[in-house]
Amino acid sequence: MSSLYHPTVARLTYRALLGRRRALILFTLPGLLLLISVAVRLLTGADDHTADAILGGFAMATMVPLIGVIAGTGAIGPEIDDGSVIYLLAKPVKRPTIIITKLIVAIGVTVAFSAIPTLLAGFVLNGNANQLAVGYAVAAAVASVAYSAVFLLLGTVTRHAVIAGLVYALVWETFFGSLVAGARKLSVQQWALALAQKVADGDVITSDVGLATGVILLLVVTVAATWYAGRKLRTLTLAGEE
Repeated sequence: MSSLYHPTVARLTYRALLGRRRALILFTLPGLLLLISVAVRLLTGADDHTADAILGGFAMATMVPLIGVIAGTGAIGPEIDDGSVIYLLAKPVKRPTIIITKLIVAIGVTVAFSAIPTLLAGFVLNGNANQLAVGYAVAAAVASVAYSAVFLLLGTVTRHAVIAGLVYALVWETFFGSLVAGARKLSVQQWALALAQKVADGDVITSDVGLATGVILLLVVTVAATWYAGRKLRTLTLAGEE
């Protein structure tokens, strides 16, 4: 593990992600989810379908991918934009170690600011009846891994990673995903919901893909995005040295 994780790189990445501006956004989205959950519980009481609507419609469809964009692109994008990544690449640290360390940090931040608030919101909304809170928290956690890898890759391949990430998260997954059934099958959200459907009791949580398909696609996308990000970082090194 020590060859794949570099504490200094991790510390610098955490510092960049939890800076004042990003931290404000990171805390705002979970805070809004919890505020909505408390208000709904006080006004309507515990209800499975209301909990499903909020956890699925806001937490999974909006909050988790947006936090993934912030953490994934923020883990490396700003360093590439301002050129400071060249100083990092000049250090005797293997390129895969840099990518994997930044991915671990991005995953940790995304899980902390999405899966944990989703779990808390679920308990507030219906007391985890039918395992909805746990199911959606599991979905948020596994989605966080895939989103972090995809958006970290975007941070290495384009200077407009945040815009590209927002287009994917809000236009493809949220807009097209709500209108076109076929698009939902190519969605990290739906792959993660396949696990939530397995964890939860009853048929409140649904997914457009089966459990095996969802797990395989999550693994393939995460591994492929991480590998390609490492490859692009090597290319970036050569360009910087030239």
